[in-house]
Amino acid sequence: MNTPAERGENHNGRRQRALLVVLGAFSLAGIGFAAWWLIAGRYYESTDDAYVGGNLVQITSQVAGTVIAIGADDTDFVTAGQTLVELDKADSRVALEQAEAQLAKTVRSVRNLVATTAEQEANVVLRRSELEKARQDLGRRQQLQADVAGALSAEELQHARDAVANAAAALEAASRQLAAQHALIDGTSIHTHPEVRNAAAKLREAYLGYSRTALPAPVSGFVARRSVQLGQRVSSGTPLMAVVPLDQAWVEANFKEGQLEHLRVGQPARLVADAYGRSVQYHGRVTGFSAGTGSAFALLPAQNATGNWIKVVQRVPVRIALDPEELQQHPLQIGLSMIAEVDTHERSGERLPKVPRPAASYETRVFASIDELADRRIEQIIAANSGAAPAVARRESGPVAPADVLKARVRLRAPGL
Repeated sequence: MNTPAERGENHNGRRQRALLVVLGAFSLAGIGFAAWWLIAGRYYESTDDAYVGGNLVQITSQVAGTVIAIGADDTDFVTAGQTLVELDKADSRVALEQAEAQLAKTVRSVRNLVATTAEQEANVVLRRSELEKARQDLGRRQQLQADVAGALSAEELQHARDAVANAAAALEAASRQLAAQHALIDGTSIHTHPEVRNAAAKLREAYLGYSRTALPAPVSGFVARRSVQLGQRVSSGTPLMAVVPLDQAWVEANFKEGQLEHLRVGQPARLVADAYGRSVQYHGRVTGFSAGTGSAFALLPAQNATGNWIKVVQRVPVRIALDPEELQQHPLQIGLSMIAEVDTHERSGERLPKVPRPAASYETRVFASIDELADRRIEQIIAANSGAAPAVARRESGPVAPADVLKARVRLRAPGL
């Protein structure tokens, strides 16, 4: 049997060996972590303070009116151009008919100006002929008076002189009237006359107001936050609902201020959504940095000068664009939590580059101009009231349908066309 002293020595030996093993393991772990950090770890910045962001397209009325139809509700998917809300068209229809009548009246007024000008020109020719006749009569009387003394009385000769003066005055008045008439039409035609153009502009404005009684979806997406109700009287600028295009989502990763040193625009990123777990990874790229920290743009920003200031680590939102194909395969909703990791191997370039966004990054064509439709109707009205049917009007064999110009607005129907 071992003596107590020997048992104590064996126990101390085993404890020392175990301690050496633990120390060795920690040392190897430390060396391994240091090697990983030097080789790869220092080139990655990660945060779990990241959330899905996206556009929230507000649907607002451009004209006042009463809601008579709602074409979509919350959670519905709508396509660009689909009618979401319809307003009562009664007032806008009356305004459109008044504008059409005013244009027709204006065309006829301009025709009257042209006809009156022609009449004034004929009157000037007549007055000039009368003046010439009066001068000839005066000349003959003066010649007769010179040849035969006393052949004409002084009164008759004076009457001839007065006739010449009256004819000259009449010609002057007619010439001034003609000049005034020409001032109203010179350099213009029925199409280009200012009054006709003004009436045509009023008609286009009426068409625009009529078309705006149907509110289309600017983009394809999901309806959210519908607040409009049937029968509601809305005014211009009233928010009615929102459309969220989830295919345009991005991620806002809030990195600590100590992590920003090596972050650059264009660096690749890997992201994981809590909704799908780590089995689904997204790939994206850094596209920009916020101009300030999150607290700086908060509704109630921190007031560090009040005397109760506590220093906290600030975070700066960094926008990361997602791969569209991955986003289509695994859709994300606005506000979902994400984990973002950015590869900072490529550290060249400025930290805050002044790179403007390309023009028309976001664009919709559902509010396309109705000028073509209005122009066709204007041509018809001018042709019907001027006695000259232009080619564009002769080709029209039936009513002008707004859908011919903008198929997205299938509900746009102009009255009396």
